Amino acid sequence: MSRWIDLHLHSNCSDGALPPGEVVRKAAAAGLLAVAIADHDNVDGIDEAMAAGHSCAVEVLPAVELSVVWQSFQDIHLLGYCFDPHHPELCAALAEFRDFRNGRNEQIVTRINQRLTAEGRAPLDFAAIRQRAGGTLGRPHIALELMAQGHVRSKDEAFDRYLVPCNVAKRFFPIEEAIALIQRAGGVTSLAHPAYISRDRKVLAQLFDDFVDCGLEGIEVYSNQASNDDIDWLLSEANRRRLLITGGSDFHGGHEEELVIGGLRGNLRVPYRCVEDLRSAATQRQAGDPGLASRS
Repeated sequence: MSRWIDLHLHSNCSDGALPPGEVVRKAAAAGLLAVAIADHDNVDGIDEAMAAGHSCAVEVLPAVELSVVWQSFQDIHLLGYCFDPHHPELCAALAEFRDFRNGRNEQIVTRINQRLTAEGRAPLDFAAIRQRAGGTLGRPHIALELMAQGHVRSKDEAFDRYLVPCNVAKRFFPIEEAIALIQRAGGVTSLAHPAYISRDRKVLAQLFDDFVDCGLEGIEVYSNQASNDDIDWLLSEANRRRLLITGGSDFHGGHEEELVIGGLRGNLRVPYRCVEDLRSAATQRQAGDPGLASRS
């Protein structure tokens, strides 16, 4: 087996297309040594993923991807790793977030149905969308239902014609609160795909400093948005701040997706040493809390 990993995968517990166990089995088939299913604001798939990892000899790290905000920057994504997925405070916070999101999605579907009715089209059934999602319901599931009902031909068309015009504002964790939440659950944090935040390196460098002041411990250096030059720069920025290095494909498993598990740009791969460093950092944190150490 290779020494490569993928620490940014999604399952149908958030907006991915495949069950957690199937994602892990695909990672095993791809020859990966370790993975993390980092579903959006959701840890429901971790137990299934870890059981699948045990059966097919793939190391699975507990992970989550939180939607956070910092000043004028909206919908920044923060990755958490190696925490206790049953930590009561973390689970309660995510459940509250999920309740808000479900209400938001119902409002979006109501707006879409108003538009569909005005166009002489059949409205969507929210119960059917919830059943399609299985876990955490998100806008991609609404897009899939629009496709299934023949209202659009692709996800892009669904977003352009309905989801964007009918959107309801999201709720975000303040980044400092999200970092502290993951840390209290015994985990460590990494800033997901920085290129999605800004392509301006001066802006990113300042954000890195701000986020380190908030307690950030890592940067997702290897991502599908990173070129070789980007990775070199991000490695330098991470090392200068003594930050952990993480990486992953952001695989969701949709029919239209070009991403593959364990694959980034060209010949880029994520090395196993990232897992070793994450586990070491989490172990040090948990050593200060015997209760956490016994649960992880």
